[in-house]
Amino acid sequence: MALVTINFESQYLGNNHEVGIILPDKPRGITPKDFYGNGKKYKVLWLLHGTFGDYSDWIRKSNIELYACEKDLIVVMPSGLNANYSNWPGFATGYQMFDYLFDELMPLVYGWFPASDKREDNFIAGLSMGGGGTIKYAVNHPEKFAAAAILSSAPRNIDAYTDADVVGRTLNSVNNAGGLDAYKNSYENSWRLLKEKKDTGELPRLYFCCGEADGLYPTFMQFKAYAEEIGLDATFETEAGYKHEWRFWDKYIQKALTFFGLDQMDAGNPF
Repeated sequence: MALVTINFESQYLGNNHEVGIILPDKPRGITPKDFYGNGKKYKVLWLLHGTFGDYSDWIRKSNIELYACEKDLIVVMPSGLNANYSNWPGFATGYQMFDYLFDELMPLVYGWFPASDKREDNFIAGLSMGGGGTIKYAVNHPEKFAAAAILSSAPRNIDAYTDADVVGRTLNSVNNAGGLDAYKNSYENSWRLLKEKKDTGELPRLYFCCGEADGLYPTFMQFKAYAEEIGLDATFETEAGYKHEWRFWDKYIQKALTFFGLDQMDAGNPF
């Protein structure tokens, strides 16, 4: 594979920003001229990391480069800092992480790399905080993705929140939105948006998974019960013995790729 790290001045984030991009492998036996000049557009996985991480997490801690090679897949891994993949207009010069994906990073990738911009060729996945970002992006812009995989994360019923529930990171998010009511009525409310859009036919295919020893497992199961109650068309998987850990995420990103329909195994080089 070709592994690209691009550092550019982001208008939406107000700083220099690093993104990791995995590009498809040139098969042996094909000349560089024929391969790089063939004009082919590749499917794209937008892959999000969790809290405390950056774009390099998936590269360093999983075998995503191998899996991308097998699938002939472009993988784009932005750095989300700890922004919950949300807009923070009051932070420094403004940090528009939610808008950044659609209004800056996608145009960059589609314009500079051999990436397909067709909905059926684009997928999104993430773990933990990145799972929260994944479902947030998927329900607010379902026209962008064919499918989404949420690993070790699940929407919460923020409609049921009272002021007493607003502490820690949630307090920061509520204040950022302009108060609890504004927060409940914003793009942050994936719980509500899923119910509103579940019968419209616009949602991408959805996959949720969580380890049964994960501290977030009770929240995951609460959301699973809600999804069944409202008739949400989604796939859920759990497995005993796994905590909030990379062994689980490396295993289940492979399952997510299968869910996406990317099980071709004849691309790239064998070693």
